[in-house]
Amino acid sequence: MNNPSSASRPVRMVIFGRQGAGKGTQCVRLVEHFGVVHISTGDMLRGAVAAGTEMGKAAKAVMDVGDLVSDEIILGIVRERLAEGDCRTRGFVLDGFPRTIAQAEGLVMILGEDELHAVVDLDVPLDEVTARMKARGRDDDTDEGIARRLELYEKETRPVLDWFADRDLLVTVDGLGSETDITDRLLSAIATAVAR
Repeated sequence: MNNPSSASRPVRMVIFGRQGAGKGTQCVRLVEHFGVVHISTGDMLRGAVAAGTEMGKAAKAVMDVGDLVSDEIILGIVRERLAEGDCRTRGFVLDGFPRTIAQAEGLVMILGEDELHAVVDLDVPLDEVTARMKARGRDDDTDEGIARRLELYEKETRPVLDWFADRDLLVTVDGLGSETDITDRLLSAIATAVAR
């Protein structure tokens, strides 16, 4: 695949989607196409803890006692990660972040007002993602577990999507169809957003 980010400015984007929407598959394709770095919140946290960064130590102290890592610590870890050379030169796709409006506000502050090029919501209807998760056959993919995770996504993530939509940064992409069709839609939506 071509790598337009090397010829122009690096692409910086965020991808959202319910569990079972196919985000993981599409992130791999976006990385291949744009040459960007794929960053998940879990990877960032583990990386910061392993590297013993200031924020990594703070996160480890919180996680060791079983508490949730605060927005402040998560934002510190994101700031550290996005300042690294690969993110600055290649761009990135953030996956699983931001999870709260405070984190969304912090991300825009870290990058600057016009430096987040696309926020994509890979939209797959509830009945379809439920069927996909049931088909995976994981132990935690019970009817109750699936319903709880999807309910939590709506409760926690929907306000963040609305926050980005209010700032004209959110692009919703239909997540139904073949992997290639979905990728084509994503690339078209991202190209439009980057050109703004």
